[in-house]
Amino acid sequence: FTSLRLSSLNRHVKTHSDEKRHVCHLCLKAFRTATLLHNHVNVHTGTRPYKCSDCDMAFVTSGELSRHRRYKHTLEKPFKCSVCKYSSVEASKMKRHIRSHTGERPYACDLCSYASKDAYKLKRHMITHSGEKPFECYVCQAKFTQSGTMKIHMLQKHGESVPKYQCPHCSTFIARRSDLGVHLRNLHSYMAVAIKCSYCEAVFHERYALIQHKKTHRNEKRFKCDQCSYTCKQ
Repeated sequence: FTSLRLSSLNRHVKTHSDEKRHVCHLCLKAFRTATLLHNHVNVHTGTRPYKCSDCDMAFVTSGELSRHRRYKHTLEKPFKCSVCKYSSVEASKMKRHIRSHTGERPYACDLCSYASKDAYKLKRHMITHSGEKPFECYVCQAKFTQSGTMKIHMLQKHGESVPKYQCPHCSTFIARRSDLGVHLRNLHSYMAVAIKCSYCEAVFHERYALIQHKKTHRNEKRFKCDQCSYTCKQ
């Protein structure tokens, strides 16, 4: 990070610190910077000071307003991948995308060998260790650790009251037609720019084929110690 202003540098340095000196007077939650605290207090009070100039929407933070304008008005995707043609509205999405090229999985489980490129996937995985079952079937009140398992349950056990749309390309059953369209676009649409496997040299023009291929690497111990015969998965 570089900046022409000392104040900007000081503000940036705070992002590397764990010190949280700015405390909310309503709930006592602490934050690193005054700006983060101010945004948090706006959530309590319902204040939305950042108003869109093109519609009636208003937001708690300037970042939320910027994302809204890119998604709904300008359609700008300023974050470009240096490896392929992918571009994104948000920097966080670009970081996740880059990991599909590098194979990096920074979010590791403390209890087993699971690791993920996405924080939310690790959070979902941790539920399998805690025994928590936050997803409840609205028909019979059966509880599940993951939403996908609950959806499969509803299709199999309550199929007469839940519409079934089977993907024509894989064995997936989906409750809503709109969700089937999303599934087809995300997993089965042809991609002009092939995606390379992060474990080997194979390339794919369909995301589903890449996912299925990666499963063949699941138990591989690709990382080898150059001092002895030790190998491991991560």
